[in-house]
Amino acid sequence: MNKTSKNLDKSLSSALKKVLFCVKRYAPIGTSKIAEHLTISGEAARLHVQKLVQMGLIEGEIDSTIQVGRPKQEWIVTEAGNRYFPDSHAELTLQLIHSVKDIFGDSGLDQLIAAREMKTLDRYQTYCKAPTLLARLKKLVELRYDEGYMAHLEKEGDDYLLIEEHCPICAAAKACQQFCRSELEIFRTVLGSDVRVEREEYLLSEGQRCVYRISQN
Repeated sequence: MNKTSKNLDKSLSSALKKVLFCVKRYAPIGTSKIAEHLTISGEAARLHVQKLVQMGLIEGEIDSTIQVGRPKQEWIVTEAGNRYFPDSHAELTLQLIHSVKDIFGDSGLDQLIAAREMKTLDRYQTYCKAPTLLARLKKLVELRYDEGYMAHLEKEGDDYLLIEEHCPICAAAKACQQFCRSELEIFRTVLGSDVRVEREEYLLSEGQRCVYRISQN
């Protein structure tokens, strides 16, 4: 179990935390795959899944790709389940966003986001300084993981996929999507002008995660 799981609520048993984390990372995922990832029996995986369903932390959806035989049910984390992961003080953040808009208007909020972007960019550029794209990506993944995004990197052909299974500023991003646009621009700047970064999946648009495709021009 990696360090992000330390942010899960202590009311869950260790076994349930592992299953919830597994669903969060690999959703949509079937029970047999959960058992495979966690190296547990299928029966144990089913029992844990049933418990999480009863608690309202995960829910099932039908895999529409199955053409023959019994439809396969796969699991995703519910909104209640997502509360077991870091939210970076969501309620306070929302209050501050609304207060800034009320007092200073949209232009004031834009200035606030721009200032945050400059500070974040400076920190990211310092941390991610490296001679190759892969080295910079590995540094970026480390930084995002430590910030609670459950980030990891995958290779797909000549491209890389930066995958973020969780968004610790999700509440703020829902209220003000300039935060997301700002992060995308930061990625592009940090990784270099010869690199293309496109968001392929978006947590705020019916997605289970954010996925960025990174390719060298």
